[in-house]
Amino acid sequence: MLEVAFWSSVIFVAYAYVIYPVLLSIVSMVRERRVDRADVTPPVSFIIAAHNEQARIQGKIENTLRLEYPRDRLEIIVASDGSMDGTERITRTYEGQGVVLVRTPTRRGKEYAQRCAMEIASGEILVFSDVAATLPPNAVARIVRNFHDPTVGCVSSVDHTVDAEGQSTGEGGYVRYEMLLRRLESKAGTVVGLSGSFFAARREVCRDWSSDLPSDMHTLFRAVQAGFRGVSDADSIAYYTNVPDTRREFERKVRTVLRGISLVGANLEMVNPGRYGLFAWQLLSHKVCRWLVPFALLLALVSNGLLMPHSTAYAAGCLAQLVLYGVALGGLSAKRLSVAKPVKILAFFVLSNLAILNAWYRFATGKRVTSWQPSRR
Repeated sequence: MLEVAFWSSVIFVAYAYVIYPVLLSIVSMVRERRVDRADVTPPVSFIIAAHNEQARIQGKIENTLRLEYPRDRLEIIVASDGSMDGTERITRTYEGQGVVLVRTPTRRGKEYAQRCAMEIASGEILVFSDVAATLPPNAVARIVRNFHDPTVGCVSSVDHTVDAEGQSTGEGGYVRYEMLLRRLESKAGTVVGLSGSFFAARREVCRDWSSDLPSDMHTLFRAVQAGFRGVSDADSIAYYTNVPDTRREFERKVRTVLRGISLVGANLEMVNPGRYGLFAWQLLSHKVCRWLVPFALLLALVSNGLLMPHSTAYAAGCLAQLVLYGVALGGLSAKRLSVAKPVKILAFFVLSNLAILNAWYRFATGKRVTSWQPSRR
């Protein structure tokens, strides 16, 4: 029984991180769905949600104004989520350049601010971008090319992340892995999530906007429910620096997973293969299985420990697990620049799974997240 528990947990972790990508790559080769892209210029509303961003909002607006897209077809809206600092004052200085400020009298959360912006938005395509994301000049022109394909309902950008010194990080390695999965999912049919830092959607997909569910993943769900698909575009890039300290990185991950679990819990029909076919399998494999990995890791460690007296191989396996976890914890406590890249990746893997466990605890105890202090990148 212990051996069944151990090997089942190992296979489960392997499925979530290795076997699923392999199967997905096979599916994407067998039934590749191309995107019919073309240079189009539909009216676009570019929405920036911000809360107390006086240190970064000017840079974000300047970056947005440098976008190479017809100015008469690009509407820029800054949605202030009850900001109490200079965010709104700074934004108003750009009103003469076509920037519109929408403010909520009290803080209600990012999604509520985005909804308020959509109420005045006139674009056929809605583009959402975080203050922390820096976009290249052709970003909007690139991302809207995907909407020439009538089957596309929403588009995700590709995230590029570095630390303050421009070096790759453990999170950066994880992001590249996620971008690979999205590319394969997009080829197979549809992605199962969008990059919240920069994504776009058709206006009709954004109807019935929820103020208490994550806008990026919920937009994708709404697109699939409406018969569209979501795709990842390798030419649409958003740059940002990673969260600078472990504690804030941990809280960001907890928040992201907790909101994701809440969304799937509110849309359980999406994991029904009889109704959503391939997408249901992708959602279960990419998201749900990933959120269950920490429990499999714990089971593998405990069952391996109990098997130690019965085999030197199991003893060696348990020792190897303990050493790896020890190295990961050491990597979390060390300064980033002094840590080797494999250790950074291992440390981020452990941090992520600890955050997932914390998210499950908060979900089980009834805690939900609708507003938060943005991570300082």
